[in-house]
Amino acid sequence: MRKPGVLYLLILIGLAACEAPKNELQSLTGDWQFSQENDSIWYPSKVPGTVQTDLLALDKIPDPFLLNNEDSIQWVSEKNWRYKRQFSVSEATLQKTKHFLKFDGLDTYAEVYLNDILILSANNAFRSWEVDISDAILSENRLEILFKSPDSIEKAEASKLEYELPETPRVFTRKPQFQYGWDWGPTIKTMGIWRDISLVSYETVRLKEAFLQTTSLTDTLAEITAHLSLEALEYEEISVEITNNNTGEVFKSSFEVSAAQTEYTVPLSITNPKLWWTHNLGTPYLYDFTIQLKKGQTFIESISKKIGLRTIELITEKDTLGESFYFKLNGKPVYMKGANYIPQDIFLPNVTLEARTKLLDDVARSNMNTLRVWGGGVYEDNAFYDLCDEKGILVWQDFMFACAMYPGDAAFLENVKQEAIDNVKRLRQHPSIALWCGNNENSEGWHRWGWKDGKTEAQHQEIWNGYYAVFNHILPRVVDSLHPSVSYWESSPKYGRGDERYQFEGDAHDWWVWHDGYPFEHFEAQIPRFMSEFGFQSFPSHEAIRYFTEQDSIDLNHPAFASHQKHARGFQLIREYMERDFPVPENDSDYVYVSQLLQAFGIEKAIHAHRRAKPYNMGTLFWQLNDCWPVVSWSSIDGLGNWKALQYKAKMAFENVLISAEQKNDSVAIYVVNDTFESLAETTTFTLLDFYGNVLYENEFEAECLPNSSAIIYTLALKELSIDPTFTVLKIAFGKHVYLHYFVKPKDLKLPRQEFHSKIERNDSGFLITFKVAALRKNVFLSVTEKGFWSDNYFDMLPGESKTVQFYTESDTITNLNIKSLADFYTNYEAIPPIDYNPCNI
Repeated sequence: MRKPGVLYLLILIGLAACEAPKNELQSLTGDWQFSQENDSIWYPSKVPGTVQTDLLALDKIPDPFLLNNEDSIQWVSEKNWRYKRQFSVSEATLQKTKHFLKFDGLDTYAEVYLNDILILSANNAFRSWEVDISDAILSENRLEILFKSPDSIEKAEASKLEYELPETPRVFTRKPQFQYGWDWGPTIKTMGIWRDISLVSYETVRLKEAFLQTTSLTDTLAEITAHLSLEALEYEEISVEITNNNTGEVFKSSFEVSAAQTEYTVPLSITNPKLWWTHNLGTPYLYDFTIQLKKGQTFIESISKKIGLRTIELITEKDTLGESFYFKLNGKPVYMKGANYIPQDIFLPNVTLEARTKLLDDVARSNMNTLRVWGGGVYEDNAFYDLCDEKGILVWQDFMFACAMYPGDAAFLENVKQEAIDNVKRLRQHPSIALWCGNNENSEGWHRWGWKDGKTEAQHQEIWNGYYAVFNHILPRVVDSLHPSVSYWESSPKYGRGDERYQFEGDAHDWWVWHDGYPFEHFEAQIPRFMSEFGFQSFPSHEAIRYFTEQDSIDLNHPAFASHQKHARGFQLIREYMERDFPVPENDSDYVYVSQLLQAFGIEKAIHAHRRAKPYNMGTLFWQLNDCWPVVSWSSIDGLGNWKALQYKAKMAFENVLISAEQKNDSVAIYVVNDTFESLAETTTFTLLDFYGNVLYENEFEAECLPNSSAIIYTLALKELSIDPTFTVLKIAFGKHVYLHYFVKPKDLKLPRQEFHSKIERNDSGFLITFKVAALRKNVFLSVTEKGFWSDNYFDMLPGESKTVQFYTESDTITNLNIKSLADFYTNYEAIPPIDYNPCNI
């Protein structure tokens, strides 16, 4: 064999030189080991994860979601825990000049050791951390992290003050606040590596970050500036290629980079740009860009970015009634419809992409265009915002402060500043971000919840100075400097409900209903400019109750409810409101069903009132969309992902075109609410029916509704009609849009009873079930044994009406089809007379 010559060796050296600049990212997630501090036994663990999930996987602790097991695992967060793993670095990688360890999320007080050298002391679960380990890295490495219990640290911080901050001790620790217990969530303070860890290695320069900022947007041209953060070790000539993958256009630029400069810009443009809209108003169009960093012709690394071209403005202008609060998307006022979002699991690393996708599919399917990411939770993973971008869902993003007053010392404030910088930079590319809000209810709590009691004026001032520093200085400056195209709002709500201005300025949280026991009609009487919180509790699905009680039957006296109802007066309030508006069933299973109807009845009433008041009111976000575990709560989707009655009713109440009726005294005003940007003209029909289907009155005419408006199209004078309001329903049809109005509370209706007639057919998605009834059936609830999803549920059926519902399931069969309606346990029903009715005609 011929020996390699000089030329061949030079070629090899040249190839090696060409390949050397390529930057590398080595993931260090996956299999780790963990142990309690000072314990010699190490156990397998998974990263990302938490101490609690690792212990649960080993059967070292009981499942805290079941029974009253939550209480038995509190010891975990009182201990210190260690995590370790070995990792190897190839010789080629080791030859690179710079090496960083990147920690995307450490929860929370963590000391990080590499090869027994302390390289990082972390104290904020919301921050990412980078450590230069170029002088410490070896071919074989040992990485160990000691997580310290927050309890002793919080106690030490609290002892430095001469007074107690409201909601001590959680205020001293920058981790998800809901883990300290809420009126819908357990007390489980997680610890561990909750996001990815990676090793970043490079030779000469790296592309640390890229932000494509829209600087000008017209119908014909979008001008964009690519802000690139480059870290270089010395003077280098590098080039950047930015490819618009939608059009194929490539933008090239070259730089002389150096260690003295990190920020560089490249101008881009898009002709005839397509705008990003919420899914209910247009297409959430995204442009896909690839940013490549090169040295000569050698590829170094790349970053992908998806951007949406849109403008978003919060409009707060004085008017004759107070001050407006609404959003303009691409220059058009948009009515925001949706809910408040909390973390999907108390154990954050357990939330899968599949679970995120399902929930956000549910949001879009329910005609919601906005979610408020609540400040007691977490700045969500990138995947959450990616999905909101793709599905056309706006995000009101709170900073992570809720229902408390926080420290104001220099170290805490600096920590908060870096937290804000990290997260604003991470999320600012997303077109879904519509608002940055400083906190949830901190201002309201300070001014009306008694937090000032027992403190001196000097202490009041010191606490407020800390508040002011965070929410009026640090956070707005970070947003203004890093994400100026999106507004900052200090606190939600602007005014608490104890301040009469809450109805006329800013956003409002209306908890007169529920906490103060006001009737649901209050929602119609006092309507704010923007309702960012309101809600009512209900029981979760039978599946969720059976899950946490570990028994097949529904028993509301089961001891597991002691930990799965976190509101002290929750059961009492559900009962009180049910007695006002609904029949109260004796059977526990029926009680769960009616509790969901009650919740839906109240929140639907509020949504209708808010939307009728457009444009005075321009947003309604109920509390809350989801749960972090199976529990009795305000959610519309329970902890196992099942839709409650509220989610089905919200889906209808959030349609772009809403028919709504407002009954006052002896008249009913009929509204058409139009959220589209087009005029609507439809044939409109009013039909008064008794519950057997007899037509008592009918009227038909043409009605028009202007774009983006709410208007009364007809007023029906009841005193001119001879009807029994307990046995009559008004059917309103505006084109294909139909709404049923009842004249009395559900408990006062004289609902007939009769058998359902149904037909079941198998199809590719599961099963089609067709129903027909001879008399009104109200709030029809369908359930089967198999897991799946109903296209509709808790619906009303008029006499003679045929309805087909899809049950989506992977099961080949369905068993135990149960059909329930509100009449099933009424005492004031009327018997159905004989009717010539052939169910075979379904």
